[in-house]
Amino acid sequence: MQPILSVRQDAAFDTQGIADIAQNPRQAVQVVQNTASGAMGLAADGASGGHAVLASLPAMYPEWLGDRSFAEQHGVRFPYASGAMANGIASTQLVIEMARAGFLAFFGAAGLHPDRVATSLDEIEAALGPNASWGSNLIHSPNEPAIEAAIADLYIRKGVHRVSAAAYMGLTLSIVRYAATGLTRDDQGRVHRQNHVFAKVSRPEVARHFLEPPPRALLDELVALGQLTKAEADLAALLPVAEDFTVESDSGGHTDNRPLTALLPTILTLRDAIVAERNYERPIRVGAAGGLGTPGAISAAFALGAAYVVTGSVNQACVESGLSAEGKEMLAVADIADVVMAPAADMFELGVDVQVLKRGTMFGVRAKKLYELYRAYESLDKIPETDRQRLERDYLKTTLDQAWADTREFWIGRDPKEVERAEANPKHLMALVFRSYLGQASRWAIMGVPDRRIDYQIWCGPSMGAFNAWSQGSFLEPAANRHVTQVARNLMEGAAVVTRAHQLRTFGVPVPGAAFDFRPRLLT
Repeated sequence: MQPILSVRQDAAFDTQGIADIAQNPRQAVQVVQNTASGAMGLAADGASGGHAVLASLPAMYPEWLGDRSFAEQHGVRFPYASGAMANGIASTQLVIEMARAGFLAFFGAAGLHPDRVATSLDEIEAALGPNASWGSNLIHSPNEPAIEAAIADLYIRKGVHRVSAAAYMGLTLSIVRYAATGLTRDDQGRVHRQNHVFAKVSRPEVARHFLEPPPRALLDELVALGQLTKAEADLAALLPVAEDFTVESDSGGHTDNRPLTALLPTILTLRDAIVAERNYERPIRVGAAGGLGTPGAISAAFALGAAYVVTGSVNQACVESGLSAEGKEMLAVADIADVVMAPAADMFELGVDVQVLKRGTMFGVRAKKLYELYRAYESLDKIPETDRQRLERDYLKTTLDQAWADTREFWIGRDPKEVERAEANPKHLMALVFRSYLGQASRWAIMGVPDRRIDYQIWCGPSMGAFNAWSQGSFLEPAANRHVTQVARNLMEGAAVVTRAHQLRTFGVPVPGAAFDFRPRLLT
């Protein structure tokens, strides 16, 4: 039997045939060569027709692209998770749909009141049942440690067994308590975890904190507080805080803008060194996030060694996300350069930035102006009259005195100590007023407030523009058609196609560019 496709390097060849085969990675294929003529070709598995077989490539599925232990440990079908976009943008419906389709998903709890988080957790469990695989966000809150502790306590009480730990620069009592709660050892001496921490990291020094066991002093303090048993603390002293690490490169929201090709190998090397030093027996998985908006990007992340991938910006534009319809339409027309860094509401006084959408909104420019004023002046009273008028007219849409009154009322209900501090420190008072604008800008985008459209704060990375370019002309181009499970399935299916094309190229097959161009399609 002749090969189903025969080509020569020095003659015209059937580029469409090669591309068609690459586009179907579920088909096992052989790379063959005619020993007399040297012609190379592809044959259906087992149909080499007497030609020399240079390689046999078995069927490949999207489920197989990452570390198999990821799916086994977390009870999912795909090595793919949707990230915990804050303020409920990673909504309950998004989590429910992803979990039903065999993906991991994290609820966006950051920025929400604990009561709202509790209600959302109940909604997810009611829809999925008690044994489904999903998680929620636990964000480090240096300005509000009581909120961080309350959320961690809520997760432990309600049996949320996976958290995406974000914005941590070091370990806190809350994250250590969550990780160590429920640790047990069976009759064979194997340690079992009840709670799994997905540590989001973009720096080796932060990754090291989570790769090492918690400091004994933190464990002893938790035991003294009655928040861990001595047995749990003793086991925690033998284990890393986290066994899943999400390496975050250039992403929306909080980001260090580091390239994945530099960051991921660095963290993998650190992981291997600490595993060897500590003689850990349980697998520690390192996943990739940031900039993953096309099949090629997903495939590249797995090729670098990622155990799993996490998407964010592209999910925010999906039907199930908590962002308003207006915000989704703005994202759906963004290009890769339509992003900008702007001061973060939660870490404003520290000078920390987040990456946000630039096109169609003035938020980035206005947020930077607020930080410049904060750095330049010691109080609201010291701001020059021209700037003061602009703030009241364009930014706050009220007087500075009323803006502080509204801000004060908010903090009286959330943390009265912030009000005491502000009334004793005019510069902190100014920071709270400015942070109020920054925080509300995100909620205006979520609620779709019409007269605040120019102030929308929409967290977004360059992957959004890449996704838009890839989906152009397909059923995924309109925002109304972007369902989170279709986006996930197409990205993973496309990544398998790109991986297959790479495999064929490494064996000398003249693979055309069309073989790498997976186009979105309705998948079930």
